[in-house]
Parts: sequence; C-alpha cells; structure tokens
Amino acid sequence: MELSAKQQQFNAAMELYTGKVRYRVLGLLVSGLNVFLQFYLLYKVWPQSIGVVRQIIALVAAYILTDFINGLVHMYMDNNDRYESLDGPLIANFHLHHRTPQYRKRNLLVVYFMESGSKVWLVPYLLLVQLMLSMTVIDPTVLYTLVYIGILSCVAEVSHYLCHASTSATAGFLGDCGLLLSKRHHARHHLQDNNGYAFLNGCSDPLLNLIAAKICKGYKQRSDLHYAAYAVETAESR
Repeated sequence: MELSAKQQQFNAAMELYTGKVRYRVLGLLVSGLNVFLQFYLLYKVWPQSIGVVRQIIALVAAYILTDFINGLVHMYMDNNDRYESLDGPLIANFHLHHRTPQYRKRNLLVVYFMESGSKVWLVPYLLLVQLMLSMTVIDPTVLYTLVYIGILSCVAEVSHYLCHASTSATAGFLGDCGLLLSKRHHARHHLQDNNGYAFLNGCSDPLLNLIAAKICKGYKQRSDLHYAAYAVETAESR
C-alpha cells in the first residue's frame, strides 16, 4: 500500500482516538483493572508460603520473562499498521511515542497507573492467572512467578518512563546495574531500526533482536513514516 494511503489511515485513526471519549475511558478502565487484579492476585497467593529461596527464583524468573513478554508486545505494536481495525486508534496513538519520546513529568505511582492503560492484553492475562490460582495442581512457585510477571509488566512502563524523563542518579544507577532499563541501552531502539524492544531491563534483547530480524521489517521506513502527515500533537497519555 502506498505511503500516503497509510498516512491517511493513521490520521483517521488518530481523529477517532482524540475525538471519541470512549478511548480515554477505556484507558482508565484498563488501568484500574490491571492495578486491581495485580494487588488482588498478590493478596490471594501470599498465604502460600514457598520460602526465601523459591521466592528469589520466582522473582528472577519473572524479571526475565517479563522483559521478554513485554518486548514481544512492543515488537508487535511497533510493526503494526492496522489503523482501520477495531483497535486502530490505539495502535496509531502508540506510534506517536517515536515522534515525541519525551514524557510529561509525573509522579512514579501516577506513571505506574496511567501507563498501564495501554496494556489491554494484561487484563486477560491476569484473569487467566486468577483462574490458575483456583487450581490446586499448580505449583505455588509458578503461581508467584505469574503474579510477579503481571506486576512487573507495569513496572516496565515506569522503567521506560525513567529512560525518557528522569535525570535521577538513582534511576541511572538502577539502569547501570541492570535492574531497570538504562538510557544508553534503550537509545538504540530510537536511533537504530528493528531492535531494542525490551523495556524492563533489556536482558532479553539479544533474543528479541534475533526474532525481530526474522519476522519484522522494522519501523524506521514503515510505521515511523505513517505519522509524518499528522499535524496535531495529541498524545495525552504523555
């Protein structure tokens, strides 16, 4: 499809996103459900004691898996140009982050809540974990890992925010030691093409880059060009 046609589709999708209040309501609803389900699941799983060693195993596994899972979602969204689909306005608004990467300064708890509104996929994931919690055959360490993945998926949004909006020495230290994403590591995603999709700590990027090279065409010459004819900056979430 010609570039101009995709740009027109993008503009139409953004007109829907900015003109229909339902998309803002959807974002708040998704944020509320995600945060509620995270705390509810943590409350439900906490009585199952697994000891310090298994807790550490669960946390480490969740940290690695969360980075990879959210990186895959990021990869899918960056290369998605289905602007005329039902979720087209959400896809179009997502792409505007590459145009204006600077976040509005906000409290980190607000970032945690508001940015989780883009994670529509996380709601069914958390509901599935709730279903698994009702099954006594599931190992408690696995359940803890799944719950931690749900929570860390929103922590990843905070990590991403810190890369773009923070000059804090603490955030820099956490990035340098690999607990969160470092600015230098994440800069590759914006400066180069089709790489650096992870945004919790970046540990899974070597694998994600291999997958992206196999299945994606990249965003620099595709989706990044689709918003070139979009004249009004309206990404209210940032």
